[in-house]
Amino acid sequence: MTSASLYLLALYIVEHREEPPVSPSVVAEQVGRSSATVIEAFHQFDEEGLVSYEPYKGVELTEAGTEAAEELHETYVTLSWFFRSVLDLDEYEAEAMEMAGIVSGDVAERLVTTLPYDGSSPAEIPEIDWGSGELEQD
Repeated sequence: MTSASLYLLALYIVEHREEPPVSPSVVAEQVGRSSATVIEAFHQFDEEGLVSYEPYKGVELTEAGTEAAEELHETYVTLSWFFRSVLDLDEYEAEAMEMAGIVSGDVAERLVTTLPYDGSSPAEIPEIDWGSGELEQD
């Protein structure tokens, strides 16, 4: 995957907070990029069938886009948990957002085995509280 995956993941997260279609400027703000850069990525995703983008109306994930974004989200949550729990990084969520499209699913699965947990299955990864964007810790 490319770093453009960041925009797909951000759209996925924003769609859980507000009703689609989503303004590209909201996604741009989420990832700290310009609206023009995000719109360019959305045009590409539209051609690939991952989003439905209508200028001046907004963008929303298609079924194929949702599936791709869900995989990215799983990696994002794993990386967030690893960066926070193991590496004790202050900016763990921002780092995880940047890397979610770069790290393979295999690497993310292996990271899960290194994460601290309370005796439950290590595959039970904390969920994102969509209202705050924070990881929920048990």
